[in-house]
Amino acid sequence: MSAPPRSPVTADQLRPGDPYELSEGRLVECLPTGRRGGRGNLVGGAVLDTDPAVESAGVDIGVSPRPGMLRAPDIAVGKIPDEPGWAAAAPPLAVEYADTGQDEAELLRKIDELLAAGTRWIWVVRLHGARRVEVYEATTDAPARKAPARAVRAAARTPPPRPARVAYPGEHLEAQGVLQNPVLVEALYDREAAHEATLRNLLQRRGYAGLDAVREEERVAGLRAWVRDVCELLGIGISPERAAALDTMAEAELSALREHLKRNRRWP
Repeated sequence: MSAPPRSPVTADQLRPGDPYELSEGRLVECLPTGRRGGRGNLVGGAVLDTDPAVESAGVDIGVSPRPGMLRAPDIAVGKIPDEPGWAAAAPPLAVEYADTGQDEAELLRKIDELLAAGTRWIWVVRLHGARRVEVYEATTDAPARKAPARAVRAAARTPPPRPARVAYPGEHLEAQGVLQNPVLVEALYDREAAHEATLRNLLQRRGYAGLDAVREEERVAGLRAWVRDVCELLGIGISPERAAALDTMAEAELSALREHLKRNRRWP
């Protein structure tokens, strides 16, 4: 876009890549993300996208449930089609990263509008000062609204949104119905914590409880192979019944069988 259109603006006048959001038809300039925020977006997005319950997630996706609103959460988690254009529905979970220079008034407006549009949780990751996450939640008796958030708030005479809680490093965040696993606060910005959570999620997507389960499976496979090799070496026949039993033995049972074969050189 060579020049911004005059207000009021509608979402169909903006294109992907334009440096603006829309708040009730008003253009909101969006500047590039700083270093800490960029790192957080990448690792935090990976943690949320790989959660076993998550169908899809995205970064900076434009959300436009009505013509005068276009908001792009840093991370959006929900059913996001692999299609061009703005998302018509607000994501159930959104994440915003806030660092030095954050326009707090505009951030609150963005939170208010997303909650009004149907987002259930918004996590604001504070990167400046004490690391923490502010959790904003939609009230259970407040369905998604199509009217501008400012007008709805004025009619109800309610104040701007306030966080339901503030979580600090070592604490967990939950989004029931959206995420399967609780998210450690530091996994949203710390690379090592994020990698650990992402690995757990990926393993769970493949049917493993975690890395320990993979290691246990490797040990069990090694024990079964050892038993078969030793039985062949000692001339111990493995009947179909023995083979079936061997395939169902857990690690402790296989270890006990190994010790028995070493001592007695026969099948128990």
